[in-house]
Amino acid sequence: MARRKEIVRRKPTPDWKYGNVIVAKFINGLMRKGKKSIAERIFYKAFDLIEEQTQQEPLPVFEKAMKTVGPVVHVKSRRVGGSTYQVPVEVREDQQRAMAIRWIINAAKARPEKTMYERLAGEFMAASKGEGAAVRLKEDTYRMAEANRAFAHYRW
Repeated sequence: MARRKEIVRRKPTPDWKYGNVIVAKFINGLMRKGKKSIAERIFYKAFDLIEEQTQQEPLPVFEKAMKTVGPVVHVKSRRVGGSTYQVPVEVREDQQRAMAIRWIINAAKARPEKTMYERLAGEFMAASKGEGAAVRLKEDTYRMAEANRAFAHYRW
C-alpha cells in the first residue's frame, strides 16, 4: 500500500471570455516564459480569424479540433526479459487533452503562415476537418499501436 497521500488535482480557472476550462488549459500550454497575456492575445486573435473565415462560432471548431486530435490509444515502451516492446495502452481523458494541446501547438509552429495566430487558426480549422499535421500525428500513433497489438498482453 502506498504511504503517500492521494494526489489532489487542482481545477484550473475557466478563461474570462468563454468560461471554458479547456480553453484556459490551451492558453496555458501556449504560454511561454510566463507571458500569459501574449498567449491570450494570440489565442483570441486566432478565434477571431476563424470566425471571420468560416462565418461560424470558433468555440465549436476548437472543441471539434481537440476531439479529433486527442488519441484514444498510444504506445509505451516496456522492458520485458531484456527486450523492449512498444505496448499499446489506452489514454486517459486528461492525457488525451494534454497530448492534443501539445500536438496542435507544435503543428501550428511548423506551419508556413507569417504570424502565430494565423498558424493556430489554420491548424484548428484543418484539425476540425480531420486534416493537418496534428491529425497526421494521431494517425501515426494509431498505426504504431495497431502494428504492436501483439504485445498488448504486456500491459500492466
